[in-house]
Amino acid sequence: LDADKKGINMSRIMRSFYVHADKTFSFEVIEAALDDYKSDLESFDARIELAFSFPVKVESLRSGLWGFQYYDIALELVETAGVRRKIVHLDYVYSSTCPCSLELSEHARRERNQLATPHSQRSVARVSVELKEGECLWFEDLIDLCRAAVPTETQVMVKREDEQAFAELNAANPIFVEDAARLFAAQLQTDPRIGDYRVLASHQESLHSHDAVSVLTEGTTFAHDSLGPKLFPTLIHSH
Repeated sequence: LDADKKGINMSRIMRSFYVHADKTFSFEVIEAALDDYKSDLESFDARIELAFSFPVKVESLRSGLWGFQYYDIALELVETAGVRRKIVHLDYVYSSTCPCSLELSEHARRERNQLATPHSQRSVARVSVELKEGECLWFEDLIDLCRAAVPTETQVMVKREDEQAFAELNAANPIFVEDAARLFAAQLQTDPRIGDYRVLASHQESLHSHDAVSVLTEGTTFAHDSLGPKLFPTLIHSH
């Protein structure tokens, strides 16, 4: 708002939004709501972010069962100085096996005939991408990019054969957190619809008393000197 204005009309924000409430959800609807915000509230810059849980039907690894995987997704529309940017945020949850721990476990079995298990943990990558002008990126496309980068996504339906397949998949894809961030970034680079991006990868350690976190950005959209003290705890999925 202009510097001499006291503030915004809270009810007017909701009234402007509800005009579009019955329309099919899309970035175009968000843009229409943003136009109304700027007009109704007489603001020069505006921002909307809508967060939701997106269900995708996923098959098990071997048993032929299926279930719904729920992805935390947010659509963000930002207008600054007359320039609009469309941003999609996705939390991708996967399992990460430590390459060092895997090697030490194999060494213990080989050299001392001692059974040992490498440590692995639930991990979360928050992938944020800016869409290039005029481009459309389906949620499923972004999910597929993440799966191509790191295939050890957590499972919905698991029988014994699925658990064995998952263990094999983890052993075939040991990964440090900084390598995970680079793998996600490499996949994002291949999609011509994506401009700037940020990858926040968090490996929530089963060995250490603290988590391993990596941040990788491309471009200026997500470049910040400070990420704030409460950003990384939001990567912990309790459900």
